[in-house]
Amino acid sequence: MKIIAFYLPQFHTFPENDKWWGKGFTEWKSVKAAEVIGTGQRQPRIPLNQNYYDLTDNKVFEWQIKAAKEYGVYGFCFYHYWFSGKLLMEKPLENFLKDPALQIPFCLCWANHTWTRTWAAKEKEILIEQKYGDQDEWEAHFQYLLNFFSDKRYIKVEGKPLLVIYTPENIPDLDSMLRYWNKRAKENNLSGICFAYQFTNYNHLTDPAGDLFDYGIEYQPMYSRKKYELSLPFMIKKAKNLLCDRIGFLSGFSHPITFDYDREWENIIHTYPRDSKMLPGAFVDWDNTPRRKNRGTYYKNVTPDKFYKYLSRQIKHVVTVYKKDMLFMFAWNEWGEGGYLEPDSEYGYGMLEAIKKALLENGEFPQYPVEE
Repeated sequence: MKIIAFYLPQFHTFPENDKWWGKGFTEWKSVKAAEVIGTGQRQPRIPLNQNYYDLTDNKVFEWQIKAAKEYGVYGFCFYHYWFSGKLLMEKPLENFLKDPALQIPFCLCWANHTWTRTWAAKEKEILIEQKYGDQDEWEAHFQYLLNFFSDKRYIKVEGKPLLVIYTPENIPDLDSMLRYWNKRAKENNLSGICFAYQFTNYNHLTDPAGDLFDYGIEYQPMYSRKKYELSLPFMIKKAKNLLCDRIGFLSGFSHPITFDYDREWENIIHTYPRDSKMLPGAFVDWDNTPRRKNRGTYYKNVTPDKFYKYLSRQIKHVVTVYKKDMLFMFAWNEWGEGGYLEPDSEYGYGMLEAIKKALLENGEFPQYPVEE
């Protein structure tokens, strides 16, 4: 079983963040400032030994990779940010690519969404807009991606590099772009590209260019939670918070929306794929109130022991029902959204130990590629 963890390369300073959020801003600022604002909430989340790392230091990758492989995380799915040739948060990934000693399988997910001041309840204020251009831009983007696709560590499916696209429904000429990239990959001695999509709004069975996707990822807990978010109770709570945001003096009446960890995991374990293209997901935890404050959402009753028990059941479900060897995990280091496997001050390595225990219990500990 190949557990692939989503990985946020945000933990370093860069000029745009300095401009938009203040000098020296990284995700750690939000994490450190988090407070308990709801019942049953664990905040602030503190890395073990207060390890507020800087991802421009490759020694961070070294210990992350060592921990991932020791506890059975097969690889990382790094978020990649491209805005009409403008790159953001690219330095850690480029450093990783240049250092062949950092031996762990990886793939990229193009996080193709427009950046706004959502964290500050100003969704309409655009920081950098996502545009898609024409064939010239597709070519420039492909050439950048090719540097990663050609790396021996890159995860490939039948010789095709696995590329995840976060929200394909936002791409106007999706069909032409994917066909062009596939053609260019073959012209560069690859077998093509294995396309997967991540977010829940796209459906390859009904949406444009769906036939060009090899996989759809059941991105958890969003995929499971979507049914609840369409329910009347959730919509009422969401509407109340939005109204409070719009009327400034009522902002104190916003409240985070809570979910039950046990119920969500039971939903995940009883999910059946819409067809054979779906890849299963899992999540360790979720709490995005460090970013969104009272407008956020979080899960209650989360422990490493529960995570182990549910993950073990999910692995069995994946093997018997999905018949797949990949499972996408939220997440390796989403500290600002409470989804991290990295050790913290409360549970230590408990979440990673839960993964190892669940894998071994099912006879599924991964075999890593031999270093060359």
